[in-house]
Amino acid sequence: MRIERHPILDFPKKKKIFFMFEGNEVSGFEGDSIASALHALGIKTLSYSIKSKRPRGFYCAIGNCASCNMVVNGIANVRTCITPLEPNMVVERQKNKGVLK
Repeated sequence: MRIERHPILDFPKKKKIFFMFEGNEVSGFEGDSIASALHALGIKTLSYSIKSKRPRGFYCAIGNCASCNMVVNGIANVRTCITPLEPNMVVERQKNKGVLK
């Protein structure tokens, strides 16, 4: 799910970063946001709408909407599209208005 070859752009190799997503160790790369790392892994559903429980994904990528809100290191409502990926982060989908249940 990543662009590796492009006719006019170069994509230098970056350091691999390991983190936990819903109990599984996964990886992204230095410079990724949490949401972009998950998207590259094929994880498209980041949260669910509060009222109708419809899946929400990577939408605005600039922190203006709430589609990417997740629980990161126990903190609810983290906008993962603008939060840089760090080693050993614990990331979970958010349920019940930001309360883990």
